[in-house]
Amino acid sequence: VKTGGLGNDISDLPVAGAAPEWMSEKAISIGHYFVASGVYTVFGVTLPVSGAPEFQEYIFKEFEKLYGGMWDLEPDPVKMAQKMIAHIDKKRKELGIDKARERILFDMAARRELEAA
Repeated sequence: VKTGGLGNDISDLPVAGAAPEWMSEKAISIGHYFVASGVYTVFGVTLPVSGAPEFQEYIFKEFEKLYGGMWDLEPDPVKMAQKMIAHIDKKRKELGIDKARERILFDMAARRELEAA
């Protein structure tokens, strides 16, 4: 991530994961992998592992502080998409890539100047 110039961690990237519906328990495992990797992940139905209020607080809020990613629940697909877009827009703004800019094609000499700086 750092080499590509888009932050220092996966959680800095403007990405989001989603599971609008799940067919098996593997969806939870895959989603948890995304969250632990630092990706904001929205689930379309309730998580069968979200029982105790303390645990819900942990997976929906504390995870973001620890890993950069977090779970979110939203059964409505339009609202789910809106949440994901809002998250992506927030991350783009944090990286400073939320505004259109002139694109510049660098040759090797220009790249070396960048690396030296």
